[in-house]
Amino acid sequence: MVSQPFLIRGVSLPDGSRADLVLDDGVIAEIGSGLSAAGAAVVDADGLIALPGLVDLHTHLREPGYEQSETVLTGTRAAAAGGFTAVFAMANTSPVADTAGVVEQELALGEAAGYATVQPIGAVTIGLKGERLAELGAMARSRAQVRVFSDDGFCVFDPLLMRRALEYVKAFDGVIAQHAQEPRLTVGAQMNEGALSGELGLTGWPAVAEEAIIARDVLLAEHVGSRLHICHVSTAGSVEVIRWAKARGIAVTAEVTPHHLLLTEDLAASYDARFKVNPPLRSREDVEAVRAALADGTIDIVATDHAPHPIEAKEVEWDAAANGMVGLESALSVVHASVVEDGLLDWSDVARVLSSAPARIGRLRGQGQELAVGSPAELTLYDPAASREFGTGDLAGRSVNSPYLGRTLPGRVMATFHNGYATVLDGRVEEVGA
Repeated sequence: MVSQPFLIRGVSLPDGSRADLVLDDGVIAEIGSGLSAAGAAVVDADGLIALPGLVDLHTHLREPGYEQSETVLTGTRAAAAGGFTAVFAMANTSPVADTAGVVEQELALGEAAGYATVQPIGAVTIGLKGERLAELGAMARSRAQVRVFSDDGFCVFDPLLMRRALEYVKAFDGVIAQHAQEPRLTVGAQMNEGALSGELGLTGWPAVAEEAIIARDVLLAEHVGSRLHICHVSTAGSVEVIRWAKARGIAVTAEVTPHHLLLTEDLAASYDARFKVNPPLRSREDVEAVRAALADGTIDIVATDHAPHPIEAKEVEWDAAANGMVGLESALSVVHASVVEDGLLDWSDVARVLSSAPARIGRLRGQGQELAVGSPAELTLYDPAASREFGTGDLAGRSVNSPYLGRTLPGRVMATFHNGYATVLDGRVEEVGA
């Protein structure tokens, strides 16, 4: 298949300037004003913002093993609908992505789907059991060229094992992405620990269970001189630990999810399991702290932690419900609502935290690049003036466990271009290669 040329007219760039863009043969061929391109499909982009294709460092695609929740095809279709051109697929599949064979299978499934680049994340430990290191070197040398390793969903709680993992990945510039949760402090946890959990009679998930692991691991990363990434930071105390570590020169990066930027623990009072997630929704003070940390660079990126579940896993009693929310289709609008409308970030910052920085942390080539002549045609057109009541019709994946259903969100992804194809155009998911 040969990608069709596109002429994008009058689009705003992240720095606020306006230009025409010509996409041809999978790259940005021209940037200027008054451009023309013979045979190109013309996109009137007046009022739209062009962003580098979004990159999600934390996606659960579920395949292989949990296809009733999501597949690589449906998950990357959801990614395209949200403006993402690349996703890092977490390792908690069945079989677990702890061998070269499984990560190469995931890579191939992504290539066949065509909606977004799929970069597998390898497990840190065999079977995510926290007992023995997985085949880190073999996965790094495989065709998938894995550079990010995580047991996400579980904490690598053994400090000696965590140290060995940090040491091992130094050989190929890898990074360990830690799900920071001290398991002994969170047994039976159902929501954020605080006054509200006491009122509701739900076992609390204390902030210190996250903060203690982060404190331990930044010291381990400093000791061995390795890269550490902290998944889904959710508390004000975690922010302070990471800020201290960065000031000390420790090679730590961190992410925050869209839902931790916008939603608070009060939603647990509804007992609607769409709001049950790990780590849990936190207090208003925590939300304000992670917003400020994203603005000042203490938190490096936004990552969705897109976690699809079938209806039967969510439409049950709160204590029996699965943790997790889908987030790919709504992420850009939630970032817009939580930190752009308040003036904490501008659109060039959005391009950094949702595209260039996650690609850099994950060492992913061909993604997250500045919109420039010769750069890959990986970009998203976003209408910041649009507004919509978010509904199931906005979801392009297999699951509908979104916490934003019925909520009015700003903005809308109007087009997503991946490998020179329009995978989304005028807000509609397109058949790849059409």
